[in-house]
Amino acid sequence: MTSEYRRFALTRAGQAVVVILLAYVLTFLIISVLPGDAITNTLRDPQSGLSEADIQRIVAFYGLDQPVAVQLALSLGRFLTGQLGFSLQSNLPVAQLVGDALPSTLTLAGSALLISLVFAVAIAYGAHHAPGKWAGLLRSLPSLFLSVPNFVIGLVLIELFAFKLHSFTTTDPNSAAATFFAAVTLAIPVSAPLAEVLIAGLDHESRQDYALVARSRGLTEARLFAKHLVKPSALPSVAMIALIVGELLGGSVITETIFGRDGIGTLVQNAVTGEDQPVLQAVVALSAVVFVAVNLAADLLTPLLDPRVKIREAVDA
Repeated sequence: MTSEYRRFALTRAGQAVVVILLAYVLTFLIISVLPGDAITNTLRDPQSGLSEADIQRIVAFYGLDQPVAVQLALSLGRFLTGQLGFSLQSNLPVAQLVGDALPSTLTLAGSALLISLVFAVAIAYGAHHAPGKWAGLLRSLPSLFLSVPNFVIGLVLIELFAFKLHSFTTTDPNSAAATFFAAVTLAIPVSAPLAEVLIAGLDHESRQDYALVARSRGLTEARLFAKHLVKPSALPSVAMIALIVGELLGGSVITETIFGRDGIGTLVQNAVTGEDQPVLQAVVALSAVVFVAVNLAADLLTPLLDPRVKIREAVDA
C-alpha cells in the first residue's frame, strides 16, 4: 500500500465522518423545527401511564428544557457513544428495536442486490448477443423497470405467485419463498441503472482493439465476454452499486409494508405514526452511516480494481 493510497484513504474516511455528522445534525434540526413537541406530547398522553416526575426525568435526559444547541450537543454526544435513547411508544432501548428489525431488512436488501446483479448481467449480455429484435427489446427493459413503481411490482407478484400459483403464503412473509419474491420486487427497479451502465460499458469495450484481436483469433463471444469484457465494463458498476444502496434502503420500507415483513420499514412507519422521535432520529442516522460507508468502500476499492484511476487526482478532487 503506497503512501498516496493511504493519504487518499484517510482523506475519504475523514470526509465520510463529516458527512455522517452533518446528516445527523440536519436531521435533528429538521425534527426540532417541526410544530409542537413530539416527545413531551407523547409522554403526556394519558395512555403512557407516566407520572409527572417520570416525564420531567425524560425531558431532562433529552434536554428539552434547554436551548436547541444544547439539545443537539447532548443528542450528538449520545449518538457518538452508541446511546440512541428509548422509544416513546414501547419504552424499550432504540438500539434494541433497531437490532431486532435490522436482520430482516439486511436479508431483504442483500438478496435484492444479488438478484439485481443477476438481472443486470443477463440483460447486458443479451443486449449484445441476442439476435435481432430481442437485443433491442432487452435494451429497453431498464427503462421499463424504472417506470414501474416497486409497489405495483410487489402487488402483481403477490397476486400471481401467492394467490394464483400458491408459491408462497402471505401469512408467512419471512419464509424463503416470500423473501425471494420480496427481493425480486426490490431488485427489478434497482437492476435498471446497473444494466444501463453494463450495456454502455460493453458497447465501449467491445469496440476496443483487444476485443477485435480476440475475435480474429477465433475466441467465441461467450468466452470474450467472460474473460475480457466483463471486468472493465463492470468497474463503473462498483460506483453505481454504492449509489443504489439508498434506493435499496428506501425501497425496502415500501416492500416490507407490501409483503407484511417486520423490519426497518415497519419500525419507521410506527415511529412516524406515533411521533416516536428517538426511533426516527436513530433510523435516519444509521441509514446515513450505511450509505456513506458503502460509498466509502466503493471509493477505496476503485483505485485497487482499476489502475487507470489516478489516486493523486482523486485526493485533490
